[in-house]
Amino acid sequence: MQAAFYNRILPSSARKGRRPRRIGRGILLSAAIAAAGALIVVPAQAQPTLPGVGSFGITDPVPPQADFAPPSINIADGETVGVAQPIIVNFKDPIADRAAAEKAIRITSSKPAPGEFYWRSDQQVRWKPLGFWPDNTDVRVEAGGTASSFRIGDALVSTADDSTHTITVTRNGEVVMEMPTSMGKPKHETPNGTYYVGEQLPKMVMDSSTYGVPVTDPEGYKLDVEYATRISSSGIFVHAAPWSVAQQGVSNASHGCLNVSTENARWFMENTHKGDPVIVVNTSGGTLSAGDNMGDWN
Repeated sequence: MQAAFYNRILPSSARKGRRPRRIGRGILLSAAIAAAGALIVVPAQAQPTLPGVGSFGITDPVPPQADFAPPSINIADGETVGVAQPIIVNFKDPIADRAAAEKAIRITSSKPAPGEFYWRSDQQVRWKPLGFWPDNTDVRVEAGGTASSFRIGDALVSTADDSTHTITVTRNGEVVMEMPTSMGKPKHETPNGTYYVGEQLPKMVMDSSTYGVPVTDPEGYKLDVEYATRISSSGIFVHAAPWSVAQQGVSNASHGCLNVSTENARWFMENTHKGDPVIVVNTSGGTLSAGDNMGDWN
């Protein structure tokens, strides 16, 4: 199901996930990258030169004076984020000359990560690598007097496959968890695509009226939910759904969310972090819109 507003409260019931087994490093990650777009890998000395992008230890030209007030950056200084996390710079005033603003932003990383700027409005520009960030990379962003140094952590990639009704989680290519899931039922199919982890709420209220479906409608609901991890701005979460444990691993019963057991939802919340990719494949729900505020990879 989908949700936008949250509050407190309750259930408990569980279905155990399967933890174990090793696979050849990169097999599932390769599938993930295919869904996100080709990952460009070239020798460090052959990395293309991009405006504002360099690597620690390399002397880059000093960016030109910024013609804007100190902006905000979405990743806090000292924070660790996942390999799919885009950099978001929010300006206080509309930017008239976007090209000049891009040149005044300097992004450096300890491992080569060629990427690109893209604008969401005159007051927001984003930057992300062409493929996922290299795992365990240090990054620094400098923009008009604002700076943030942060770290990209392990490549924790979750792949939700509707053909098997299973979420498989890998860390740096090794399978660390498998859990049954139930995704969007007919007329509410979960879109395919590359999502990434956003806010994480131990308890919330999911209310269909927040996206236009009255609670009194046959498809309406207002439910207390535990361990909800947002993966789209449109209201798709990985969350505990003890009421659908019988369908998890078997069929689709949700309004678009990824239903898992309470135990597995808790594991997912405790082990994933902001910016970790969640790749949904083999549904009949089209593709997550690039216009979704978290649809950067689609």
